[in-house]
Amino acid sequence: MLLDTPICNYGWKAPDFRLQNAYGENFTMRDHLGDKGLLILFICNHCPYVQRIAQRLSEDTRALMAEGINVLAIMSNDYRRVAADSPENMKLFAKQYDFPFPYLVDEDQSVGKQYGAVCTPDFFGFNHRGELQYRGRLDDARMGDASERIPELLHAMRQIAATDRGPESQTPSMGCSIKWR
Repeated sequence: MLLDTPICNYGWKAPDFRLQNAYGENFTMRDHLGDKGLLILFICNHCPYVQRIAQRLSEDTRALMAEGINVLAIMSNDYRRVAADSPENMKLFAKQYDFPFPYLVDEDQSVGKQYGAVCTPDFFGFNHRGELQYRGRLDDARMGDASERIPELLHAMRQIAATDRGPESQTPSMGCSIKWR
């Protein structure tokens, strides 16, 4: 089912979490909330929207991370129901697209629910205090040609890093619904 993300709830405080990646390493939100902010992505392997943007996502997040903006990706789908999203397949997907960020398993789906994630991809851009400043899309290319795209997420996160505030105008991300238990 195709869904759009809700409008950004500016200032909403990110709850901390502890999740593991597919290799069993632990990560927390607080440990990654840097002085230039944090981008949290809710993605999965099987969604055609995520597959379509995965290369651009990898490139844009690599640029952000080089500038000191931290990034964590979370997979909240029920992978027992959608085998393509299993931890083993997460490893393969991350390698295929050379993801520079940790890709975490939300085994009990509690983090996706706490954050109010609704679809994949769903982007949450936080300032250095953990206050939500961006809940928009990656870019304006959608499922089409990305050769002349406007990288909205990249611009928004750079603005947040510089000013602590996200853009006033944001276009919701759209994608496949999260597969809840």
